[in-house]
Amino acid sequence: MQLSEAGLKNREEWTSKGYRLPEFDRETVMAATKENPFWIHFGAGNIFRAFQANVVQNLLNEGLLDRGLTVAEGYDYEIIEKMNHPHDDYSILVTLKADGNVEKTVVGSVMESLTLDSDNDAEYSRLKEIFTKDSLQMASFTITEKGYSLVDGKGNMLPAVTADMEKGPKKPDSYIGKVASLLYTRFTAGAKPIAMVSMDNCSHNGDKLYAAITAFAKAWEENGTAQEGFYAYVTDPAKVSFPWTMIDKITPRPNASVEDILKKDGVEELEPVITSKNTYVAPFVNAEECEYLVIEDAFPNGRPALEKGGLIFTDRETVDKVEKMKVCTCLNPLHTTLAVFGCLLGYDLISKEMKDPTLKKLVEIIGYEEGLPVVVNPGILNPKEFIDTVLNVRIPNPFMPDTPQRIATDTSQKLAIRFGETIKAYQKSDTLDVANLKRIPLVFAGWLRYLMAIDDEGNSFELSPDPLLDTVCPYVASIKLGDTVDAENVLRPILENDKIFGVNLFEAGMAPLVCQYFNEMIAGTGAVRATLEKYV
Repeated sequence: MQLSEAGLKNREEWTSKGYRLPEFDRETVMAATKENPFWIHFGAGNIFRAFQANVVQNLLNEGLLDRGLTVAEGYDYEIIEKMNHPHDDYSILVTLKADGNVEKTVVGSVMESLTLDSDNDAEYSRLKEIFTKDSLQMASFTITEKGYSLVDGKGNMLPAVTADMEKGPKKPDSYIGKVASLLYTRFTAGAKPIAMVSMDNCSHNGDKLYAAITAFAKAWEENGTAQEGFYAYVTDPAKVSFPWTMIDKITPRPNASVEDILKKDGVEELEPVITSKNTYVAPFVNAEECEYLVIEDAFPNGRPALEKGGLIFTDRETVDKVEKMKVCTCLNPLHTTLAVFGCLLGYDLISKEMKDPTLKKLVEIIGYEEGLPVVVNPGILNPKEFIDTVLNVRIPNPFMPDTPQRIATDTSQKLAIRFGETIKAYQKSDTLDVANLKRIPLVFAGWLRYLMAIDDEGNSFELSPDPLLDTVCPYVASIKLGDTVDAENVLRPILENDKIFGVNLFEAGMAPLVCQYFNEMIAGTGAVRATLEKYV
């Protein structure tokens, strides 16, 4: 069984093994999509393949859409070259349900895959052509939060961004520079309307994309490399919108146990590829059943009825409430807590941590007791029920091969939103006191202890990728287990950094408690566990 156009001609072979297949005429849909694309997505990773592509497939199957998706990859071209093209843009979605059932779906809604590579004349020209089409209603993105950043960890403009701003939209090298140049193509083709929709898991994601794109538009227009009016075009919401969204679906990296299931079915060439950029990609993606995508309904060129596929369209204020509910309280802080302590305590699966009474109690206290009091109910999703599902169904799902090491990636970029917003809400409240937050500082101390890259048994481990490691690790590099340190003095540059924590922890009055916890966690082997059990 080969995952390709030719291999899927034997439908009976696939369906007899329990695979759901595309139920539409792909050739017809492909021709229509290439002629009149309506949705291009940037970021060909697991979340896109498991979520957006599957939603579009379901709508194609039901006859509610007549065109599919175009996907472009701008960070790691090998995903397209080594995964999309060899499999004719098909992928397998394996949904791992908490009851142990496995659903296998061949997703064939992607009709064209391209690299966002300005050195590849054919593909870049095709992307420009797509951006001139009247039919194009939205460009969406899952490129991670750092994908929108024009600066490095120290706040300095990235060299590629500086160069692109100077040389103009003709042949940029930076990711956002290339996206901005495609928008410039749309502008010069008649200032056609479009929605630029960030679907990344970060706060006010539309604003991050807006800030990055408008920075390029402003620079290019000011230095004369772009026609006058481009900046006005990208800042006019009636022409170019940047909706806020909230996305939630856990899609861990392809797991060997899932690969074994598919191999036993007879599916060939399943081996994952690790690209030169260290992306781990396979012909299949494994994911949980739960999924939420809430989108601000701001589409200047219209949109299809994607709500029929389960997406929720609402106003910006409601998206903000849902996003804060999830990112600041009901899921992400709990995930980060388990990630940090999971790495320190030697866990290899998040689900196993939920069998640890101390860790389970810790995330319950952070969610229900410290976080929930400051959550504003968005109306379309109930915060208490959301946490209930997270803690009782989603995270404990033993069939979800999600690791603390994956979730610990980029933690320095996450703490400000996942915990800092709760601290700020306590500071603003007339009835709540920051001094009552005892477990959030425990997580901060745990992260500082994690930066030592020594687990609770005294063994070294590899820190997950994070753009600030070079900045923060030197402060703990000389500390050994059993040392007595003046933590407030040694850690002050980190604790004062409001970009990391969302607040200056000294000004918030939390630094002494964080340092107390940290000192207890470095007392020796087993000290992390002992500290958790003492305070949880």
